[in-house]
Amino acid sequence: MVKLDKIYTRGGDAGVTSLAFGGRVAKHDLRIHAIGEVDEANAWLGVCRAKTASALFASYDAMLGRIQNDLFDLGADLASPPAHVPEGKAGRVIRISKTQVARLESEIDRMNAVLPALDSFVLPMGGELVGNLHVGRAVVRRAERTMSALAAREENSVSREAIAYINRLSDHVFVMARAVAETETTPPLWRPAANA
Repeated sequence: MVKLDKIYTRGGDAGVTSLAFGGRVAKHDLRIHAIGEVDEANAWLGVCRAKTASALFASYDAMLGRIQNDLFDLGADLASPPAHVPEGKAGRVIRISKTQVARLESEIDRMNAVLPALDSFVLPMGGELVGNLHVGRAVVRRAERTMSALAAREENSVSREAIAYINRLSDHVFVMARAVAETETTPPLWRPAANA
């Protein structure tokens, strides 16, 4: 369990930070970028939840709440690279599971089942909730790119489930943005080379 009774420690004043099970890395390390981008995505989805309080959006709020919790799990997963987990402590490591990925897929399928088929890309715009969901989706995609770069740099440093989860999450947030947009108006589509 996490216990935070002191917020500042001065431990990072030299530009380094600790990983979950020891080891220190530079605050500009690719792993810390990935953790920070996951945190930023979580914050954006929290902004979205400020607009899902009504009964109309209760199911979306519940999904976003589960995702926000999962994103803390993902941050913990990223902060626990296998090389830094002491022998005998592997059972204490929080990892993204296949169950979490499967839940996203199930939710995507449920939301997508009632949406019209797309024949072009959706422009990232709409009301405040839709716009914030699109920003959240873009931040999730950035986190995915960083996690992918980290996985390529350090073999076995990012689990397959973590990569699958962040990939599925961007799809989830995209489909949610579409579903919410349907309650507002027909979302505008990209018209290739329309202004060429």
